Amino acid sequence: MTRTTWHAAPGLVALAVHLAVGGDVAAQEAAAPVAGSDRAARTVSGAPFPWPHGARAAVSLAYDDAAPSQLDNAIPALNRHGLKASFYLELASPTIAQRMEEWRAAARAGHELGNHSLFHQCSGSQPDRAWLQPRRDLDTTLAGQMQEQVLLANTLLQALDGEHERTYTVPCGDHVARGGDYLPLVRASFVAIKAGPGSGVIDDMRTLDPYAVPVLAPVGLTGAQLIAIVQRAAQRGTMVNFTFHGIGGDHLATSNEAHEELLRYLAAHRGEYWTDTFRSIMKYVKVNQDKPTQYKETK
Repeated sequence: MTRTTWHAAPGLVALAVHLAVGGDVAAQEAAAPVAGSDRAARTVSGAPFPWPHGARAAVSLAYDDAAPSQLDNAIPALNRHGLKASFYLELASPTIAQRMEEWRAAARAGHELGNHSLFHQCSGSQPDRAWLQPRRDLDTTLAGQMQEQVLLANTLLQALDGEHERTYTVPCGDHVARGGDYLPLVRASFVAIKAGPGSGVIDDMRTLDPYAVPVLAPVGLTGAQLIAIVQRAAQRGTMVNFTFHGIGGDHLATSNEAHEELLRYLAAHRGEYWTDTFRSIMKYVKVNQDKPTQYKETK
């Protein structure tokens, strides 16, 4: 079965294809000089966002669907480089039952286990959804049912890692169920929500809605292309949100080589980029969105 988390977003697919075939817009933008007389990274609003310890940007590395290659390849690579990431688990995935202790070990190592729902419901009425099983069609699932399932997923995740604070990534970016949008029903249970596709780079941290954070789901990009996107976030002084799927295998894959090149770059530039879990970054952002000159740690 082929699955795509952000398949309903033709603009995002076009961006990924454009980058993959060599039209590297991100690299061109990253090479442009930062506006202003100093080198401080600035948001669209013109004031530098106060990232911890003078970092120019934040980087959220996330991985959806509990794919086996994340346990086999992504987590060992992250641990080797001392980087923390977020893993959004579809709780009904066989990988949860079969490799539960490995997910617990990932949490103990400092990685976030995020909520990706029980059954990964997506809208069957959207294009290219032949892979979607009818019983998991969001169009025929009541909004109240989604509320119950997402909150139950939080409980199951707490049993895995003991954590009480959680973030959510909306499967396929689809959140209109039968009877309406289910996100308002679950919003209060999360620190932040990733709710749709985008370029991966946030325009302005102060106007970002923590409950509608856009992400980029790279497929087949090279390490250099991924790094160029990170550099664009540094130019803006904001953050980049990557949502990977397979790493060196499985669906919507990024190669081990490209993934390793990105991690190596982030590890070598720790002072420039704050790489952490989406939960930690968004807790910090919510506290500091209205603080132009001071920052406050929220670990």
